Amino acid sequence: MARERLVSLAFISAADVRCLESVELDLHPGQNLIWGPNGSGKTSILEAIFLLGRGRSFRTRSTERVIRRDRPQLIVFGRTAAPEKTVGLQAARGTPTVAKVGGTFVSSLAELSQVFPVQVVDPGVHKLVEESAARRRRWMDWGVFHVEQGFIETWTRYHRALQQRNAALRDEPTQAAAWDPELIHLGEALTESRRRSLALLRPHWSETIRSLLGREVELTYSQGWARDSALADALQASGPRDAARGLTHVGPHRADVQLRVDGLPARDVASRGQQKLIAVAMILAQLKMLRDGFATPPTLLLDDPAAELDSAHLTAFIDQVVRLRCQLVITSLGPDTAIFPAPDRVFHVEQGRVRPV
Repeated sequence: MARERLVSLAFISAADVRCLESVELDLHPGQNLIWGPNGSGKTSILEAIFLLGRGRSFRTRSTERVIRRDRPQLIVFGRTAAPEKTVGLQAARGTPTVAKVGGTFVSSLAELSQVFPVQVVDPGVHKLVEESAARRRRWMDWGVFHVEQGFIETWTRYHRALQQRNAALRDEPTQAAAWDPELIHLGEALTESRRRSLALLRPHWSETIRSLLGREVELTYSQGWARDSALADALQASGPRDAARGLTHVGPHRADVQLRVDGLPARDVASRGQQKLIAVAMILAQLKMLRDGFATPPTLLLDDPAAELDSAHLTAFIDQVVRLRCQLVITSLGPDTAIFPAPDRVFHVEQGRVRPV
């Protein structure tokens, strides 16, 4: 195994993120605790950190909603440690979000994941199981970004080709097939990268889901078209439907990660609490894969974890998290987190203002 490379966030400043007018935090590479009453801005700090590594929020699909009320834009700036890099992001109303790494604009916000890898467990974690395939594709691809060099470029080029094909389907359907060779080449490469990444994940998945849920949950990859068909054949067969609706209906952009309990979809048979545990297991298994196979333990954000899991499963969850040996940023209503070891750094938040304790 390669020497472990802890990519932690050493410093963050955020302006006009939700209720935060202006905050600055010097973070520890170990465990950081942010505490304060409900509505004080704890989760907004986590949201700002997540923005630096993902270019989007974990709470909403619209970054505009994250901008402080009556303000034109938000700005988040951070500095990573080992290696030291600066990351900045600006989101203004009515314009696309832009980001810089080391003072240079990135061509895609997906590039932020390679500079500052970050994951989150929050009150909406169950949506990873319960809601649409798009969430699970984002979860899967975030892991592949760190496993396969060049995946970002393939992913970006595929989606650009897909946009061009869809535009042709709407405006000049006879020209849509011109994009098929590129879509097929990139789509097959993207699919194989995902398969390889999930194969590396499965041993970690089996161990993690047994530890948290106490039973097996089947995790399989659905590629976005019939398994026994080539992508070229699937595109040709779907041609009339694509032309009629102006949309490409098959391909890796329709892929999913299927989760089954006793052969049935987890979203249908698992309780809300079980869905949370399955989703948490997906996140932790992915982080273990990156730590053990690629020596890159990402930063993990935990939004009041004690409120999200019942006591019967909380101990197992904490044990799994501590074993990750990664940077943690944890929120809590109080200054003590008996569920975790003593934090390395503590911050108190009240009415959008932060101070070290």
